[in-house]
Amino acid sequence: MTSTLVRQHPPHTGPVLRVDLGARARDWSEIQERMLVPLHEAVYERLDVGPATRLLGLGCGSGLALLTAASRGAAVTGVEAAFPERLALARERLLPRPWDPRTRTAARLLEAVPRVAEPYTLVTAFEPVGCLAGDGERLADALGAARAVVPRGTPVVLAGWGPPERCATGAVLRTARRATEPTDGGGWRPAHRDDLEEVAARVGLRPDGSGRVACPFGYADLASALRGLHCTGFLDTAVAAAGRERVDKELTEALHPYRRPDGTVWMPNVFRYLIARVH
Repeated sequence: MTSTLVRQHPPHTGPVLRVDLGARARDWSEIQERMLVPLHEAVYERLDVGPATRLLGLGCGSGLALLTAASRGAAVTGVEAAFPERLALARERLLPRPWDPRTRTAARLLEAVPRVAEPYTLVTAFEPVGCLAGDGERLADALGAARAVVPRGTPVVLAGWGPPERCATGAVLRTARRATEPTDGGGWRPAHRDDLEEVAARVGLRPDGSGRVACPFGYADLASALRGLHCTGFLDTAVAAAGRERVDKELTEALHPYRRPDGTVWMPNVFRYLIARVH
């Protein structure tokens, strides 16, 4: 097993701990990334994503949202600067292998926003913001780079956590963090109603519609739930402060109301998206 130093999600804040980033990326790809599939599909349906779409996906993770767009015929470009291990998995999912020339996608996977001759027709930023201090600023930085390569009128989709009272996962994570961190939760805060509009205004985007989508987080068992929640990075400062065993104890207790008799874990959540236009 290969380990390396990684900071609390988001990068550059909080204590440092040792994590196997390859295993974490695989947990993200196999367990956690699919939780937002209803959000991806709702956006693609609303914006009629198809063969005429040239999509730029910011924070593309291990590529599941890109794969969904590609299955609708879109040409996709994914950018993932913060998590190179996830980007490597996206390449495995989307790009042809030398020994297998068949491919279902027209895809590029990169670490920075590229300039292209043929402009993008849609930009997405599906990693939700609104629960950690500073996440809106980091999204604004990424959007600023993208804004330079898309023409006026291009739709840009931002995603965020829904109202705290409708996001069970947010409450679970907040409870586990507050029980194990020496501070008030390591920068965790409730989502605000205008989080996405504030980001759009910061980078000069004009709001042009929004929506809410139910995205329940469902896990086969408690062990899968723990792995899925840890791979988000939201619990890293808690683990650095109190240790994985203590955090898992608090997390298990917080998950108790969402465990079903068959052993599965099911947390209802609502996420929000904003469609904004470059102008």
